[in-house]
Order: sequence, then structure tokens, then C-alpha cells
Amino acid sequence: MKTLKSVTLGIALIVTSSFIQAKATDVPEINLTKTHAINIYVDAMTRGRIDGLNQVVDQSAKFSMLRGKSILSFTKKEMTDYLKHEKNIEQVCTTSTEIVENNPDMAVVRVDMKFDNFTRSNYVTVANTGSGWKITNVYSVFK
Repeated sequence: MKTLKSVTLGIALIVTSSFIQAKATDVPEINLTKTHAINIYVDAMTRGRIDGLNQVVDQSAKFSMLRGKSILSFTKKEMTDYLKHEKNIEQVCTTSTEIVENNPDMAVVRVDMKFDNFTRSNYVTVANTGSGWKITNVYSVFK
């Protein structure tokens, strides 16, 4: 019986320390601001820096892209998998941001990526999810 208690206590300590260690790499909720979420998104899209992206994109986020007369839609997993393949690849574009709408619960920010022959405008919606500000929707248009 004493051995069983010791084994159980040991397993509990290992499991607890694993959760604590995993959580230590996350950004505290207080730092999950609108600005932080947008900056992480811009870094991922323009510089291929994907560190922190998973944390600032909500699990239910939707990514849509207007291509001609078709709308392509992607899940968070599909978009993050794609960006992993583009890791550390810097886009040759000029990037600018503009707040389109802003209130205490959500914001829409336009992120323009101006290339030589076209501009990709990303309308990024960030929402105060209760566990920090997270990206919930991105709608991309090419001009």
C-alpha cells in the first residue's frame, strides 16, 4: 500500500510539473492585447515568424480569401500548417496597418501587404475572448 501511494504521488508530481512547464512558455493573458495579436499576425504573414501565432489565433478562427469570384476558406489548423512551410520566408512587400473599427470587445484592423504588382488587404478581426485578445477572423482581398 505504501508503494502504491508513492507511485501515485510520483505520477501526480510528474503530470503537474509537465503542465506547469508547458504553461510557462505561453504569454500571460495580460500581454494578449490587440496590438500583440496584430503584431504576431503581421510577423507571421510578412516575415515567416510564426512563434506565438498559435496562441493569438482563436481555435474557431476562420481565414477567407477572395480569389476572383471564388471565396476560399481555411481553418486555424490549415493556415498554421501552411505558415509552418513558409517559416522564415520574408515577403518582398511593404506592410501597413489601419484600424477600421475599435471598441472594448473587438477590433477590425486592415493589414495591407503592397507587392510590386498587387496589394493584399487582410481584414483582421480580433476579439476580447476573456482569455486575452485573439484573432477570430481574417478576410483577404487582392487588388
